[in-house]
Amino acid sequence: MIKFHPNNQQLSEFSSGVMSPTESLIVSAHCDMCVKCSRKISLYTESNTNEAFNDSPDAESEHAFGSMLFDITSQQIDKGIARESSTKVLELDGRQFTLPRSLNRFAASIGNWSHLVGKIWQAPVNIGGDTVANFIFMEKGGSVPEHTHRGTEMTLVVNGEFSDGLADYDSGDFMVMDEKHVHTPVATSDEGCLVFSIVDKPLHFTSGWARLINPFSHLFFK
Repeated sequence: MIKFHPNNQQLSEFSSGVMSPTESLIVSAHCDMCVKCSRKISLYTESNTNEAFNDSPDAESEHAFGSMLFDITSQQIDKGIARESSTKVLELDGRQFTLPRSLNRFAASIGNWSHLVGKIWQAPVNIGGDTVANFIFMEKGGSVPEHTHRGTEMTLVVNGEFSDGLADYDSGDFMVMDEKHVHTPVATSDEGCLVFSIVDKPLHFTSGWARLINPFSHLFFK
């Protein structure tokens, strides 16, 4: 069950097109998995359309057209018609994960999997710009060392469950972490957990041996 969503301000900014491309990508991917937020986006879109058309000289006819366009869009979202031509699958050691629709176009930009410490795997995704995006897979019991954030980390749970000492997360959950958060993500489900993560600055590890990585973390931020 999805418990963590973009807030109303984020959904409003997304629907009005003023959100940054990277944040829009991960919010869109969440909405692919979350009917509740998809419907909110439809309502915000209708509201924005009405406001724009009400300012026009022929507001009545423009409003009618906007309502018709909104109805079509809503039906596409609710029925799952608005999707890429084919569903993309991410594979790792015999496991297969269906990507959210919004990430399909980056399927060809996903790099090879790298086995990190313990039970952690990482595959970089070239989404353009200066941010760093990765798919991260944690096998059951796999853990990312305790860390905080020099910048902002946006994460979407694509499949599975994990806990981080702050909350328990499930497939579809969306979260934003910054310097105010210190956490230790650990996969709790038998099938492990796959997340899609976007960061704009390197992580800062805060416990144990992982702190030794901090002076070199910029080398991995590419």
